[in-house]
Order: sequence, then structure tokens, then C-alpha cells
Amino acid sequence: METLLDVPLYEPIDADATTAVPRTARRILLIDDHELVRAGIRTLYPVLGGLRIEWVEASTLDEGLQLYGERTPVDAVLLDLNLGDCKGLQGLRRFMQAFPLARVAVFSGTQDEFVVRQARALGAVGYVPKSAHMDQMRHSLQALLDSARQRRPAMDTNLFPHFPSSAMFDRVAELGPRHLEILELVLSGCGNQEISNSTELSLGTVKNYVSSLLLALDVRSRSHMISLFR
Repeated sequence: METLLDVPLYEPIDADATTAVPRTARRILLIDDHELVRAGIRTLYPVLGGLRIEWVEASTLDEGLQLYGERTPVDAVLLDLNLGDCKGLQGLRRFMQAFPLARVAVFSGTQDEFVVRQARALGAVGYVPKSAHMDQMRHSLQALLDSARQRRPAMDTNLFPHFPSSAMFDRVAELGPRHLEILELVLSGCGNQEISNSTELSLGTVKNYVSSLLLALDVRSRSHMISLFR
């Protein structure tokens, strides 16, 4: 018969974890530049599914990256898209490059279809809208933690808003990370030279990427491509 002394006090979530988390707790890193938002989430959801939640908070992407590396294991990350040191999907891209195995869910006030599909293509495991009701938010956070506890967690499509099928957005979902990065810059109004400076790619390489985007998305011109996403 198992006694209390036989039950491990700590349960590493990751085989390579450097910090053990009590088996009755889970750790979520919340990266958002609004202190009131962080305080509200922390106060409303101290427990999920009977497990105590240890909320680790960061107000910038750089701070979040540092905390993720220091506070291993982290079961899930909620990442705001608009922070003081990064805008849009740039933060998600940087986080996934630094920690490819991180389970990052976008935490955003926008539910733009293009942004949601891009986030998914870049490796986000979920998209949690800030406009969600309390019960919806609780369900999303619980689903995020449940999927993280699986031995081989897969992307749960229920953690993303659902949109009607669209040939254009289906093509976007098939683009690679670099193409998505170039597309995001094009849609933000950047010219080829600006994209070259931002990505540190040669001007010729940028032109090749833009041409391949036009072909992949089956559009006639740069302006035509931009108009489709407005």
C-alpha cells in the first residue's frame, strides 16, 4: 500500500528540467505589458483543475525570455502580441527561435484571421482572446495545461478560434517561417529595402521572397496582395 512517504513531493514535468515543481502546482509564464491585466489573471485563476497555478510574470519579451530560461520547467506561456520591445508576431517568432519546445499561446485583444493563422503556422499551440468571458478563459487555460501534460503533446485545434475555410488563408498556413516574416513586413507597408534591413537578407533575396509570395498566394501584384488582407 502506498503511504504518504512513498508519494514524491516533486514531479519534474520535463526530463531535462532543472527546477522541480510541486506535483500539486503548474507554472504559467504570463508576458503582458499591462500590470492590471497580469494582476487580474493571477487573481482570477489561482487554481485550475484542482492544481495550484504559479504565475510567473513579465512585462517585456526580453524579461519573459530570461524568466523562461531561469524558471524551468514552465508548463505554458501566455504571450501578448504588443509589448514595449516588440510588436505583432515578432515576439512569438523570437520566443520560438529561442525555445523551440516551449508551449506558447498567444494572448491578444485581436482575433484577426490572418494573425491567428500566422501564429499557428509559427508554432503557437493556442490563441487565447483577451475578450473571452471568465468561463471561456478558464476552459482555454485548462485545455492548455491538459495538453501540456500529455507525453507527446500535439497542437489542439480547439485552442484556436475557428474561421470558415478560405483558399487564401489555407495557402498562408502552408508558408514557411521566413515567408511569413516577409509577408508580415510587406503587409505592414515595408518596402524591399526596409525588409532587407530588418531581416539582414540581401535585397535580391528579398525580391525573390516577394516574388515567390505572389506566386504562392496567386496574386498579380504587391498592392493586390496587400488589399486582400485589409
